[in-house]
Amino acid sequence: MEGQYLQIIVAPAPAEGGRSGFIIGRKVSTRAVDRNRIRRKLRELLRTLPASADCYDLVLRVVRGRTRDEQDAATREAAQLLARLVAGEHPVARGAR
Repeated sequence: MEGQYLQIIVAPAPAEGGRSGFIIGRKVSTRAVDRNRIRRKLRELLRTLPASADCYDLVLRVVRGRTRDEQDAATREAAQLLARLVAGEHPVARGAR
């Protein structure tokens, strides 16, 4: 699943309880403070997902987020993409491989 600010890589979780990972490179923001801020916001967003999302392994790759406005937009976009995933609008969510 891909948007303007981030890409979400989804795979079925091999065991109970899905895992998550974050890729936020220096090209997104040269300051570690900003990269960590994005990571904290995305981690909080994943924490609030319903239990049905635990059957996926997720990698969230931020591709844009230099300014604070872009960072907030990336978080909003992640919420929209994850809501689509939980609703079953992704091939992995529908059982495809």
